[in-house]
Amino acid sequence: MSGGRVISSGGGVSQTITAGTRAATGTAVVVLGAISLSHLINDMLQSLLPAIYPLLKARYGLSFGQIGAITLVNQLTASVLQPVVGHVTDRRPYPLSLPIGMAFSFVGLLLLAAAGSYAWLLMAVALVGVGSSIFHPESSRVARLASGGRHGMAQSVFQVGGNAGASLGPLLAAGVVAPGGQPAVAWCALAAVPGIFLLTYVDRWYGAQHRTRAAAAARAVTPASLPRRQIAVALAVLMALMLSKFFYTASLSNYYQFYLIDRFHLTMRDAQYCLFVYLASFAAGTILGGPIGDRIGRKTVIWVSVLGVLPFTLALPHLGLIATVVATVPIGLLLASAFPAIVVYAQELVPGRVGTVAGLMFGLAFGLGGIGAASLGLLADAHGIDTVFEVCAFLPALGLLAWMLPDVGKR
Repeated sequence: MSGGRVISSGGGVSQTITAGTRAATGTAVVVLGAISLSHLINDMLQSLLPAIYPLLKARYGLSFGQIGAITLVNQLTASVLQPVVGHVTDRRPYPLSLPIGMAFSFVGLLLLAAAGSYAWLLMAVALVGVGSSIFHPESSRVARLASGGRHGMAQSVFQVGGNAGASLGPLLAAGVVAPGGQPAVAWCALAAVPGIFLLTYVDRWYGAQHRTRAAAAARAVTPASLPRRQIAVALAVLMALMLSKFFYTASLSNYYQFYLIDRFHLTMRDAQYCLFVYLASFAAGTILGGPIGDRIGRKTVIWVSVLGVLPFTLALPHLGLIATVVATVPIGLLLASAFPAIVVYAQELVPGRVGTVAGLMFGLAFGLGGIGAASLGLLADAHGIDTVFEVCAFLPALGLLAWMLPDVGKR
């Protein structure tokens, strides 16, 4: 590794002197910005799907259950492959997966613009999901490699790009797809083209890194001294907390527009602007979780962000229009701050498996979101859209489980 050397401590634990990393800080900052911007493009294209659900529902006469099935197909393909991709690239990094993933999303959106049946819609959203599953594990590894040791901060910068992109999806739908209809999705797909070029630049930087430097960066955490059983329990708790978070975010991302249209008689475009308020708050909250976790510990951030949202979720089904929109701001801020802390916490539980853990966490996020969307769609068909938010209001109470998490990586 150029500019650095590896020494062994008395306990036999290898530590890396990151002089080379400090020398390349300028480049790493640019790369971190590039990977975050690429994440913005990727997730903007992903979030275009739920933003156009009202249009698809009206055009094809879909039920809420079929809307949920679209999300399920998209997010299952975006989740099942991620741990596999992460495991493979832990053994052999494959930077070209970054532009390839974006290319899959590009083709999927072109197919979505031309789809003339429900079956073709499902095929199109599956391709978009595959693109996301290829993109996330390696891009998360690049963010960690470019972090200079500030792993929480880098994870937040990476994820805030994604959540900022997700907040732009409804604006893209309102400004481009709503006036032009389903074929206008093809114009939105063009955003993937600069993303492919941007990821090609990241690919060159990543490919230039020596393999030993990449391996050292992946292991530059305090090795876990916990027994396997305690690690397994901690991972199970994280999964329960993610279920709470992503089932609730699925209710807002997929059915908030329908709730506003049904309860307050808003137009589709006005409902999309209200959805943007929530998604923008969610994007802003992402930047908080990582840096704060670097300073006070991931466990505290996870505890506060998941459980702290409970009063707002309980109140939301009983509020008027303005208060409902306002309540989604702290909900978005708090829920979003949890995920960067969860990802880095899990990586510190299982050091040296950056790609596998990132793939597992992002895969669970997409998978739980898809299952949540499908389940909540069936619930809305059976009992009405209001019931979805009344039931989901209690999910953040699972945040009480965070007390079972051991202190790992606290600074």
